[in-house]
Amino acid sequence: MSKVSSEFIPLRIAVLTVSAHRTEADDTSGDYLREVAQEAGHQIIASAIVKENLYQIRAQISAWIASDDVQVILINGGTGFTPGDVVPEAISVLFDREIEGFGELFRMASYEEIGTATIQSRAIAGLANCTVIFAMPGSTKACRTAWERIIQEQLDARQKPCNVHPHLKK
Repeated sequence: MSKVSSEFIPLRIAVLTVSAHRTEADDTSGDYLREVAQEAGHQIIASAIVKENLYQIRAQISAWIASDDVQVILINGGTGFTPGDVVPEAISVLFDREIEGFGELFRMASYEEIGTATIQSRAIAGLANCTVIFAMPGSTKACRTAWERIIQEQLDARQKPCNVHPHLKK
């Protein structure tokens, strides 16, 4: 069983938006993730928007994984079925370990909201160099589902019986 803390321990988070069209002016999903993470007490230390390009995505994520400053990466966009949706392919090769339960649980929670359309979500998560990476669809609603139903609890060191804290960079 993982170690559970009696106090909140803030984490250092990077947020990546993957989109062919979004800019800082209309990045509602990235804005949402930054806002809720800060409201929860975490620190946003980096943020970026990259095009739907496997190598640009991989380069940005690799830089954050290599950084001692980033403990958590939240990715929105690029997890669907269109030709540009390459996030799972871009990041899965970087994982030391995949967190299979994230995608499964996200689709279960999403099914309650959007029905069978959830089969087109390729939400994925994993650990790489003691950095946890969560990749979710790009809609703000999907980001809300992922945050409220899964991610927020797992980033809280007080969450019992376990959370991701013991696996992260210090």
